[in-house]
Amino acid sequence: MQHVNSWRDVAAATGAADRAAAEEGVRRAYRTAGLAEPERIVWAESPRAAVEAVEKLADAGRSVREEVRTRPWAEERRRMYDELGPAGWSALWSATGAQLWETTAALAERIRSGVVADLAGKPEDEGAVRLVLLDAVLGQHDAAWLAAFDGRGDRLTGLAEVARNAGWWWPYERAVVISERPEALHRDEAGRLDHGAGPALAYRDGFALYAWRGMPVPADFLAELASLTPQRIREEENAELRRVMLEFYGYDRYLTESGAEPVHRDETGILWRIALEGDEDVVMVEVVNSTPADGTHRTYWLRVPPATRTAKDGVAWTFGLDGAAYAPVRQT
Repeated sequence: MQHVNSWRDVAAATGAADRAAAEEGVRRAYRTAGLAEPERIVWAESPRAAVEAVEKLADAGRSVREEVRTRPWAEERRRMYDELGPAGWSALWSATGAQLWETTAALAERIRSGVVADLAGKPEDEGAVRLVLLDAVLGQHDAAWLAAFDGRGDRLTGLAEVARNAGWWWPYERAVVISERPEALHRDEAGRLDHGAGPALAYRDGFALYAWRGMPVPADFLAELASLTPQRIREEENAELRRVMLEFYGYDRYLTESGAEPVHRDETGILWRIALEGDEDVVMVEVVNSTPADGTHRTYWLRVPPATRTAKDGVAWTFGLDGAAYAPVRQT
């Protein structure tokens, strides 16, 4: 559906918010919920800055997230469920919100974690930050469920207007805090945060998240990747970061430059094993194609399960077979 793609664009939107349009969406959401419009609207450069702004609000009243976001969503979902039936609702969700849910939910959780890490100086401070985050309406990152209701009534129009034009926002009785959208977003083909040359997600005020293929990494870690050596990889104590180093460096290059010895070879290829302290072994099968179309031979490296003991077992595993059942036909 075309509107699913438009909401995918909303979820990934970067750049300055349309503040006038977002503020009008806020006011409409309040009116739709039967509430008086907020007396003041405060803008923040990032979700982190928004949490700080919320903590400084005076005389804002209680959170009205329940009335503005939670209740309308639940009642519209019930209406659509009753109208379409279980199978119809499931089909609608599968064709709309489900297409966006996994990536937007994961991104929102990463932002929450980043805000907590930045603002909670001590473990005992985390609870207070998380409580403020619970009051947030996710704006553009509510795109998944807004996509399911697009064109099916106007009760959620205010929420949709804010989402299309701004980031997260915090609704209270007399005041609202709205966050700008990020200025940069980098993701891999699976939709995970991923960038090797800087922040994967960045806001104008410096709040940023760093990641490699979805895994959080320290900011200074990325700068080190360009100068990696096998020794530095071996010395890394964090198993997850070491795995990132290996992926960036290249398993085949690591094997070649670290002086690794093969553990098994047969007619299918060569089995290599990288023992990593505190982590499972990395096991690779080196395969050379036997019938090159252009007269050259190409080497392929296949990662296989750590328990693999022979090259044949490893190659067979890539075809979903066990070694005993795998019988490759040699072509000449």
